[in-house]
Amino acid sequence: MYMNKCIKELHEDLKNGKITSKELISESLKKASSLQKECNAFVKILNDAKETEITDNLLSGIPYGIKDNLSTENILTTGSSNTLKDYVPFFTATCVEKLKNCGAVPIAKTVLDEFGMGGTGTTGHTGTVLNPWDKTRICAGSSAGSACSVAAGVYPYALGSDTGDSIRKPAAYCGIVGYKPTYGMISRYGLFPFASSLDHVGVLTRSVEDAAIVVDAMKGRDNKDMTSWDSANIHLYDSLHKEFTGKLCYIKEICDINTYENPTEELKAHLENFNNAIEKIKKEGIEIEEVSIDKNILMAIKSTYDVISSAEATSNMSNLTGIIFGPRAEGDNYIDMMKNYRTQNFSPLIKRRFIIGSYSLQAENKDKYFFGAQKARRLIVDTWNDLLKIYSAVILPVGSGPAKKIEALNEKQSKEMRMIEEHLIVGNFGGFPSITIPDGFINDLPVALNITGPCYKDEEVLNIAAKVESIFPYKNQIRKADQND
Repeated sequence: MYMNKCIKELHEDLKNGKITSKELISESLKKASSLQKECNAFVKILNDAKETEITDNLLSGIPYGIKDNLSTENILTTGSSNTLKDYVPFFTATCVEKLKNCGAVPIAKTVLDEFGMGGTGTTGHTGTVLNPWDKTRICAGSSAGSACSVAAGVYPYALGSDTGDSIRKPAAYCGIVGYKPTYGMISRYGLFPFASSLDHVGVLTRSVEDAAIVVDAMKGRDNKDMTSWDSANIHLYDSLHKEFTGKLCYIKEICDINTYENPTEELKAHLENFNNAIEKIKKEGIEIEEVSIDKNILMAIKSTYDVISSAEATSNMSNLTGIIFGPRAEGDNYIDMMKNYRTQNFSPLIKRRFIIGSYSLQAENKDKYFFGAQKARRLIVDTWNDLLKIYSAVILPVGSGPAKKIEALNEKQSKEMRMIEEHLIVGNFGGFPSITIPDGFINDLPVALNITGPCYKDEEVLNIAAKVESIFPYKNQIRKADQND
């Protein structure tokens, strides 16, 4: 079996003739079909995938997955929504086109929470994505199918998008690496927009090295995306393993168990695991300091996100009427047709977001809610920027423990729990480069830490991540059930 290997190993095997691209594709498709029956990770498996020429490009001939909110010409692209259940684009997203030019081979379109608006992997129109480590638990979202399939060894990497934590938390829950580069490093042309000021394209892999290789291939200025920027002087793969002389910090209010009233056993174990990880990293010569910030700022992150993302989503998705594209609904006039289309096809979660967004944008509410949220966002970002003037990166645990039980998703959380569950959103508020790395297990389920650094310092962030990754034995891991496949 080859799909358990990293990109460089696969490339060497292809170049040396140990395996062909056709054989890799066959193995990947077989694993995808098996995983679909088990975990429901895919909207569509591309059974007609064709081999490509093996060149000096590390990605040539190697299969990968595409989150189903990235447009693919002549290939079904649904956003995991009934509103686009039969939609086939006439163009391809820039990031996917760049991988095509490298000779990479797409194998599947992966399930997400509907239009990326969710963190559980349970709201896609094709059903819930199950965690490959424990099928009673979620993968998180919205890049659930991408995380699930990479963790299960279907291919070495898959594309994702991240508006709040949609690459990084699924990566954590599935025991893999999730990397969201600086805002605009990868073009978003062809990505279904959710919240344009927060949306990022990124990648899920099983190592920091693979993440660097893939993003190097996708990044760059794109005239079709005015927020993209020239990153030609940034070389992520070549910059790995350079000497690091900076220092990191973690936030006391998030990492101190005394912050949380009646903490769960999983939270206790997770914070203990994180503290042990910090000590291991320190022993490798990396300086890490504890810092303290206003708890009110941490408590404001989730509500600020809810208002801004919902308002932007309401605007971005106003074109989903059932008239321009999508399955047209019945109605006596075009207004009734649009109303019935949206009412019948959007999930309850999407409808709630649109209501919040519309309410926040109403003239009588805009100053209080939307502009108020923008001010709060500025305050949160300024707080992180102040830290990043002193420290090379902020290192924190991801979530409150391992993946949540599906049956427990509706359980009420304490307000304090929001701080540890939602801090990854700051990476989207500020556009910061941010990467999640496995750092241990709790009850045989993976947990992870996150490293977030200053904008445009992706080389240093990945360099730190590679150093941290080398301390732990989880590089290129897949779910235990498949270790010997």
